[in-house]
Amino acid sequence: MANSFPLDNTVENFAVFGNPVKHSRSPSIHNLFAKQFAIQLHYDAIDVQPEQFEKTVKAFAVAGGKGLNITVPHKELAFKLCDILTPLAKTCHSVNTIWFDDELNIYGDTTDGEGLVRDLQNNHEIKLVNKRILILGAGGTVPPVLLSLLQQKPESITIVNRTLAKAEVLVERYKGYGTLMACGYDQLEQQYFEIIINATSASLQGDVPPLSADIVRHSECCYDLMYSKEATPFLKWADNNGSSLCIDGLGMLVEQAACGFNIWHGKMPETSSVISAIKANNSL
Repeated sequence: MANSFPLDNTVENFAVFGNPVKHSRSPSIHNLFAKQFAIQLHYDAIDVQPEQFEKTVKAFAVAGGKGLNITVPHKELAFKLCDILTPLAKTCHSVNTIWFDDELNIYGDTTDGEGLVRDLQNNHEIKLVNKRILILGAGGTVPPVLLSLLQQKPESITIVNRTLAKAEVLVERYKGYGTLMACGYDQLEQQYFEIIINATSASLQGDVPPLSADIVRHSECCYDLMYSKEATPFLKWADNNGSSLCIDGLGMLVEQAACGFNIWHGKMPETSSVISAIKANNSL
């Protein structure tokens, strides 16, 4: 199994595991970060089937790999696999950053939530304190995002999901961190939110969550955790219906990667130039 990895034995090796992961920007992002500090590394995007995840992570470590980024659909599998979890990862039941010690123990943390908050606050100057926030969806990336947002002291966060029970589980888990509510899409009428975050997978299917156009007209920001060369279906819909600011998840991707880079190397990279480089060159 170790020989199946294209590891460069002259440098430290890292990778992102996902399914699918072919078009991941993570290799380009981490290589741009490494140039800032003259760090030599090798970084791959490796497609891993869920049933092969545990075996492949362990084989990567045995082969000499130093760290992994974990993307959909493996974040919960990574959480269950890790030997040592940070308090944040333990609370969120989610891991997107893995590293190994000399005994090949598997450490896990999550940087998704911090990445989103950094993108909103640092790159777009959006204040989160005392804001009414709506999160669409209750899937894999929502738990770490939810906790990081609650730590910014918003007025409230509402989670809306087609399966209400999934949203209610998150409300129960985080009830001590702030004002948090769960509802179905049919319960959103007459409500208003300043920040609306799409965390559903609808954009991958070219769909839009079942929202009334009125809900975005009074928002100051609509944010899609997904990103693509063109505006996502949700952001196109939001823009067409009067949203004042539409943001995709590219900045979050770069910011959460920077946090992971800092975990591995002890150095926090500058991100604005990397975001600009990725936007300017879609082939990166």
